[in-house]
Amino acid sequence: MSRTDAAASGNTADDWRAATEESFDLAEGPVWDPVRERLLWVDIRRGAVLVGALNGDGTISIEDRVPTPGMVGAVAVSEAGEWVLAGERGILIRSADGQLAEGPTILAADSGRRLNDGKADPAGRFVVGTLKIDESPTTTERLVVVQPDGRVDDLDNDLSLSNGLGWSPDGTVLYSIDTIPRVVHARDYDVSTGTAGPRRVAFALDEGVNPDGMTVDAEGQLWIAIWGRGEVRRCTPDGELTRTLSLPSPHTTCVTFAGPDLATMVITTATKDLSDDDLAAHPLAGRLFTVDAGVRGRPTAWWSGLQRSGLPASGLPGSGSAA
Repeated sequence: MSRTDAAASGNTADDWRAATEESFDLAEGPVWDPVRERLLWVDIRRGAVLVGALNGDGTISIEDRVPTPGMVGAVAVSEAGEWVLAGERGILIRSADGQLAEGPTILAADSGRRLNDGKADPAGRFVVGTLKIDESPTTTERLVVVQPDGRVDDLDNDLSLSNGLGWSPDGTVLYSIDTIPRVVHARDYDVSTGTAGPRRVAFALDEGVNPDGMTVDAEGQLWIAIWGRGEVRRCTPDGELTRTLSLPSPHTTCVTFAGPDLATMVITTATKDLSDDDLAAHPLAGRLFTVDAGVRGRPTAWWSGLQRSGLPASGLPGSGSAA
């Protein structure tokens, strides 16, 4: 379904297209792999990484569904085709031929927490945050950098729900979202070491406007998915709202740019927490959507890999179709 179809029913939404036939419980973290010309994203609670082809008409054809042991918060890709995954408690590494190995453990088994949104930084380190699974109040969630030698360094340890990440076009500023207080943080970022300067509040959103995932476009503006409002908002680094996209799915979760020219915006959404009445009112909830936003994204930051000689495979599943 596209905007043309929606217009016939009086919908004044932006020029979106429902890109997948399938709806997802909690689709998140879309990332474009330009070498293999495919889109990756996760369905967090169902424990799967999806692989799709972006078609010329803006639809996405699902080509593979790779199960993970437990929930999966995010995926990033290396130039050679390896994946790094934010597993439930720690890092998982999937080789280009589908073998899965365990990387550093970040959370204790009894912590009641999981890894959430994560991305490769401009130098290829994996940066990832945490959240409380039962969504109870907390101010001890973390944002960490996984160094190439496997060391895990804290950037933050006082968050409520670590969420979207993005870097300025020159890589010198890291933006990060703490969803519960509705804050976008910024800090100077040293790409050479993965260390960060003091955190500052770039801007805060209004009550009831809950920021989720985000990306930064080629012009340095932030595109933020707004959970519960069916919106993606474009803001300047100091918070000035410059554009709002409206989607027919209340729970927008994340956004990226895809395609050979990075001109197609891909937006993930979720059916999580929607009632039967909500789903009836929003039959496209949980789909992926594509939009020609009139601005280009920035090239994918490749994951640089992990020095993991001797890491056990632990019998973890590789590629295949999830049940």
